[in-house]
Amino acid sequence: MSSPLEVVVTSDSGSQLWNSTVFDLYSGSSLLSYRGGNSSARTLSLLRGEFLLSGQFGKNFINVWEIQRKDQLQQKIVCPGVVTCVTASPDGLFLAAGIAEAIYLWEVCTGKLLSVLSRHYQDVTCLKFTDDGSHFISGGKDNLALVWSLCSVIQLDLNHTPDPRHVLSRHSLPITDLHCGLMGAQARVATASLDQTVKMWELSSGELLLSILFDVEIMSVTFDPCEYFLFCGGTDGNIFQVSLCSQSLSRDKSFQSDNDGNQVFKGHRNLVTCLSVSMDGTLLASGSHDETVRLWDVQSKQSIRCLAHKGPVTNVLITAAPANMFLPDSRPAVPLPRFSRHLHTSEGDGAESGEVCVRLAPCIQEEEETFLQKADRLSTLMNAVTDKSVFGDGENTKVRVAELEEEVQTLKKINKDLYDFSSQLITKPT
Repeated sequence: MSSPLEVVVTSDSGSQLWNSTVFDLYSGSSLLSYRGGNSSARTLSLLRGEFLLSGQFGKNFINVWEIQRKDQLQQKIVCPGVVTCVTASPDGLFLAAGIAEAIYLWEVCTGKLLSVLSRHYQDVTCLKFTDDGSHFISGGKDNLALVWSLCSVIQLDLNHTPDPRHVLSRHSLPITDLHCGLMGAQARVATASLDQTVKMWELSSGELLLSILFDVEIMSVTFDPCEYFLFCGGTDGNIFQVSLCSQSLSRDKSFQSDNDGNQVFKGHRNLVTCLSVSMDGTLLASGSHDETVRLWDVQSKQSIRCLAHKGPVTNVLITAAPANMFLPDSRPAVPLPRFSRHLHTSEGDGAESGEVCVRLAPCIQEEEETFLQKADRLSTLMNAVTDKSVFGDGENTKVRVAELEEEVQTLKKINKDLYDFSSQLITKPT
């Protein structure tokens, strides 16, 4: 039997035998189970396709498994507080975790804690990187979603506190989930909230593009890969599909089921905590507090499979199966180091341990030049070139200036003569 191309990774808060389970996306058969504790919501993440991470439920550490070694917990990343959300950058270079109201950012290759961001006023509930790893977005119980540029966060001057690139502050109650689309810094971001709305934002400008009001509180949100549809999981067990290509779409709208693509998936009996869509956009996976994971056919809105769990489902992730997930003898190319709990403050720390740490150059961290600034700079260069071509350099410039001054005097004399001649004509008696 060949290895599946896509798998569903799930976790729940009630199982005593395993933490996370891997299912075949199309057959629903159980393929792997990872043992050790229970995972908190919004904490399940793959790192470099070689490690599976999850924040321990109600504890201050992150569980780490080698992706192909399901029988034993390989490592624990001890954190300063209870972990509320975890995410890894797509390139596997950085790991971010929400701990109380702060965001902790580590460099994976060295285990160093690079930054602690404390701009939220209450607990951080969700974290997501963009698909190019240039930005990450955080949502919190303070009703705020913050957009962070990775370049501004990773810096050597620890006395400088990074500021978020955008503050998305249109929600009136805590943010429960967020999802970032494709296209890197040009992506669209959806945020779900207890205020019964889902809002879509433009990441580059921070502008609100769309706000949808529902009849229930929304606990989870995701796009399909083409961003034709928005899927929202409610506290009543329903999943709402919103068409993003409808001609009647306005900036502020209330959800209504219709024939334009706005539909409802019915089947769960309790709040829907997590959603994920397959790579081709045909299948939707949902996890609920009714202790089930359901697989849905997006076109027909029918539940095609129900995967029973031992407790409320906390995480569902459809992902491409890592190459070594089903190879028991394989090992990660680079083992994980010990992760630091404190910011490195002395420049000599890395040198003493023999580590080499690459940082982004200061010039990369500068703000991009605006079109107006580019036009001013180009105009200045053109004027400088014109002056040089007309006037020349050195002695040639002095000769040219003298010639122009003589020409000015000649023009003044001609102007005076014309004035005198005109005056005489006007005052001449008839």
